[in-house]
Amino acid sequence: MEMALEEARKAYELDETPIGAIIVHNGEVIAKACNRRNTDKNSLAHAEVMAIDEACKYIGDWRLEECTIYITLEPCPMCAGAIVQARIPKVVYGASSPKAGFGGSVINILEMGSLNHRCDVIRGICEEESAVLLKDYFKKMRQKK
Repeated sequence: MEMALEEARKAYELDETPIGAIIVHNGEVIAKACNRRNTDKNSLAHAEVMAIDEACKYIGDWRLEECTIYITLEPCPMCAGAIVQARIPKVVYGASSPKAGFGGSVINILEMGSLNHRCDVIRGICEEESAVLLKDYFKKMRQKK
């Protein structure tokens, strides 16, 4: 999770919402990414989606069935859907997202029984560090206005 936090700090330095993600396969980090929506001018440039793209290229398949994704913030609906579609079996995240989290806060796509793939989810790892980084970022954004 510390590596995901490093990615989140990179996003912060880019003036992006500080969210980071890494993907591990057989104990090896195979992908890492940070939010880059503003930088890339792309609404799909969320840390999780970019890490999934990198991991699929590394593995050579769209199925990431032996991987774990570590994310600093509970995934949004797009990212939760991408995680399920990639068949990632384990999700570890830091801070919850009460207004936009689709790993249990608003809806739980990751563990939804009616879908053909469900993830094991571990919540709250490095939660405080993740939350502080996000709070600092949004405080800075409000001060700019």
